[in-house]
Amino acid sequence: MKQQLSILIITLTISLTISTVYGNKPPPFTEAPAFVNGKECSKPPLPSIIHIAMTLDSTYLRGSIAGVFSILQHATCPQNLIFHFIITSTTTPHNIIQQQQHLITTTFPYLKFYFYYFDTNLVKGKISSSVRRALDQPLNYARIYLADLLPTTVKRVIYFDSDLIVVDDVAKLWSIRLNGHVLGAPEYCHANFTTYFTTNFWSNPTFTASFKGKNPCYFNTGVMVIDLLKWRQGKYTVKLETWMRVQKRCRIYELGSLPPFLLVFGGDVEGVEHRWNQHGLGGDNLHGLCRDLHPGPVSLLHWSGKGKPWLRLDSNKPCPIDSLWAPYDLFRHSHLFFDMYS
Repeated sequence: MKQQLSILIITLTISLTISTVYGNKPPPFTEAPAFVNGKECSKPPLPSIIHIAMTLDSTYLRGSIAGVFSILQHATCPQNLIFHFIITSTTTPHNIIQQQQHLITTTFPYLKFYFYYFDTNLVKGKISSSVRRALDQPLNYARIYLADLLPTTVKRVIYFDSDLIVVDDVAKLWSIRLNGHVLGAPEYCHANFTTYFTTNFWSNPTFTASFKGKNPCYFNTGVMVIDLLKWRQGKYTVKLETWMRVQKRCRIYELGSLPPFLLVFGGDVEGVEHRWNQHGLGGDNLHGLCRDLHPGPVSLLHWSGKGKPWLRLDSNKPCPIDSLWAPYDLFRHSHLFFDMYS
């Protein structure tokens, strides 16, 4: 009886909160269907739990919802997924944070998830301006602090950006062997690595010594498999912060949170198949022009760059590739997107 009463109180609390947030309007996103495990999910070698971390903010929320939906839809064992959502705590008004929590609850009623508040004071004074304002937002640096934000019981996590969709079983990515590395990601060794750093960096032997004996390649930090246990043991957050402080003094790069990862992990990344990050679909960081898919198989499409599919679709100026994102868009188009927060 007590348990039934507790459930009733929780249900009423959620209903009242949702009513307060939305009033008489329906939630801005369509409710996703329930995704359930198949019989094979109880048998090895399928993983029993998969941890996925993503950030949530008002600007990229629509992309995050589409990303989660795509992951669930293509997962063999969707009930084995646990999502860890990171939200800012000092720059985001409390009512918007509350709305984000209930947006997830109303859109994915069956989802297993946790919320974590990222204290933006952690990066205060460490962020340098970059080529695009969106890259300077504190939440863009939250990936550096995953090992501190998530419980120590979470020893491995997949980090996903909010502008991607997964079109394959995420368990395949989760199951890759890191072979002693802290981090796994698709590497792109054909890219000109020198362009990611300024002459201030390359002209300083102390800085360039960080790559001594290594063969560093570019990798995109929007898709990473991370061994959090090794990360914590190696104090990699401190190492990344050290390069951020150097950047404030010497201006050694121009591109947001990516270069510190290249400096710390470049040449020490477990390579993942390129199919797991077909990135750059949002064009470059200045113009966001249309791009085609890279040759080869695709498991994940990533609209990194300035152009975001939901913005281009709404402006009636989509790129052909944006049609692949549209089926995962749960946004109710009868709303204006900013009405969610009015």
